[in-house]
Amino acid sequence: MNIKYTHLRFEFRLLLLIALIFSFSVVQGITDSSDVEALQELYSSLNSSSQLSRWTSIGGDPCEESWLGITCQGSSIVSIQISGLGLSGSMGYMLSSLGSLKTLDVSDNRIHESIPYQLPPNLIKFRNIANNNFSGNLPYSIASLVSLNYLNTSSNSLGQSIGDIFANLTDLLTMDLSHNNFTGYLPTSFASLSNLLVLHVQNNQLSGSLNVLEGLPLADLNVANNNFSGSIPHKISSISNFIYDRNSFDESPAPPPPRPLGRHHHTSSGSLTSWGSDGQSCNSVKGNKNRLTVGPIVAIILGSLVVVVLAAVVLFAGVREKKRNDNTIKHSFGNIPRIQMKVNNEGHEQRVKPTPTTLNLTSLSTENLLSHKMQGNNGSVNVVKSPVTATSYNIGSLQGATNSFSQEKLVGEGSLGRVYRGQFHNGKVMAIKKIENAALSLQDEDNFLEAISHMSRLRHPNIVPLTGYCTEHGQRLLVHDYIANGSLQDMLYLSDDRIKVLTWNVRIKLALGIARALEYLHEVCLPSVVHRNLKSANILLDQELNPYLSDCGLAALLPNTERQVSSAKMVGSFGYSAPEFALSGIYTVKSDIYSFGVLMLELLTGRKPLDSSRVRAEQSLVRWATPQLHDLDALAKMVDPTLNGLYAAKSLLQLAEIISLCVQPEPEFRPSAPEVVQALVQLSQRASVQKRRSSEE
Repeated sequence: MNIKYTHLRFEFRLLLLIALIFSFSVVQGITDSSDVEALQELYSSLNSSSQLSRWTSIGGDPCEESWLGITCQGSSIVSIQISGLGLSGSMGYMLSSLGSLKTLDVSDNRIHESIPYQLPPNLIKFRNIANNNFSGNLPYSIASLVSLNYLNTSSNSLGQSIGDIFANLTDLLTMDLSHNNFTGYLPTSFASLSNLLVLHVQNNQLSGSLNVLEGLPLADLNVANNNFSGSIPHKISSISNFIYDRNSFDESPAPPPPRPLGRHHHTSSGSLTSWGSDGQSCNSVKGNKNRLTVGPIVAIILGSLVVVVLAAVVLFAGVREKKRNDNTIKHSFGNIPRIQMKVNNEGHEQRVKPTPTTLNLTSLSTENLLSHKMQGNNGSVNVVKSPVTATSYNIGSLQGATNSFSQEKLVGEGSLGRVYRGQFHNGKVMAIKKIENAALSLQDEDNFLEAISHMSRLRHPNIVPLTGYCTEHGQRLLVHDYIANGSLQDMLYLSDDRIKVLTWNVRIKLALGIARALEYLHEVCLPSVVHRNLKSANILLDQELNPYLSDCGLAALLPNTERQVSSAKMVGSFGYSAPEFALSGIYTVKSDIYSFGVLMLELLTGRKPLDSSRVRAEQSLVRWATPQLHDLDALAKMVDPTLNGLYAAKSLLQLAEIISLCVQPEPEFRPSAPEVVQALVQLSQRASVQKRRSSEE
């Protein structure tokens, strides 16, 4: 009896426990809490109360309540498909919290602003954001979506360069970037898309050649209505569905690559049979091996003897010439090893011999591995084998474009030389930097083309691209895109339009663009590129006030003596320089973050980093501002008076918090560039949501 009673009590307790667990799950909901929060924020950003049935910004459970367009597996959301609902607003800032999301489709709506910078990390199908009003550029977080196999951003207002973000997307099968405003060349990382079958980039403003696509298994390629030029590669012209009208291509496709010696066979009809790598004929007819007559056989034997003799003569001459050149180079340069800077695990720079992996700024095709010659001061020739993707200009064309570098063409001057505005015969306007040879050390002069090689491969929507160079007659000139609206420094301190142009949201936009450029240099480039000279004078603005970071990679050309600063000067306490640079001469990616913090202080206060015209306590912007960044009343008094109080107090505090972290005296306590980007993205998108809600109210 007691045993039976005990058994009943156990069953009762078990049932009670199950009931409690069930009731708790009903109260808490079955959907992962981070997924719920992300969808609630997305709903608020979309302004779509009527179209999205059962969605809500407070409470609710997407999986249990079957929200429109939501598919779940267990407690995780794996698909969002809400196309063609007439949705407006933006995509919010919490999509990256959807850790299990595989498919995202928001096509055929009226969603605007930029694509969220941080996307769900495990997307397989960024199925469709087509036919919306998205602007800005492709987010660099696409580079980390290694499982992505479908990408469609067509029929939006996306612009600037596409971005070199595709090196790891080897599973991508279909990509449609058509009907946007993309400019510049096709990114070199397209060459890594080893499984890409469909590529549509028609109706953009893309330029350059199609060479980067030559090794891809494309079956459907549309590049119509762009500015592409040059010859169409032979492999591309043979694609079954290839549309290329309304470009500036040469009339005929490029000839096929030359066939190697010793791999051909003449048939009896005089045609040439090519042999594959496995020794089998690619286009021969079975059973023709006995059809050669005596005449062709004798001709083949005699021709082979002639080739062997000529090859022996050339080889002997080459060996003698190599010995002579080796002695000349050894006499001229000694045994100076080629070195480059790399940041070690502790964040300090160390000199390392370059290896194939440290030259990996972008994916490169073999046809870009060119050999360049540079004439040294002592008459010797240094040969550098590097991938230089920029155009080589002759000195005459640059002199003609700048009226022989006349004073009226001068637009700026920096530590390496002067910058001129150049206009070429075709009407194109470029910025031409004439570097003074006295500014280069001997070692840096030897590696000038190597530095150009690195700079020419930097491709980001917020970085001024290097498009050309000139090394004729000992000259050192760089050719960049011309950004017509001047520098941020000019806009902050010299422009009469500052009050009406530099609104709060514009300043946040500028900070975010510069942070994204730093993220690219620090995180995407291998090895990392440290700018070392981040300041408002090096931030250029276009007509839409998009920021462009200039002088990227130029710091490598400066002599080491100019980078060593005495601690007595205390440069780290003033201006843009981080404290560790003043004390030890060490400059790392975290030093760039400090300079960026100072730059944000400029945007916040409208003050120069170092201003001797102010009272002593306010001459250093960082020293004066840092103690006040956590006091709202003091902070409000610091803000640039030209803003006239037109900003949200919460946004002000958030920006001040980001600045405070960036200008920490100790490098290890400063955030990384991706962390800064994420914080600014959230600040920007929250501000946009608040602005939209206020206007509706």
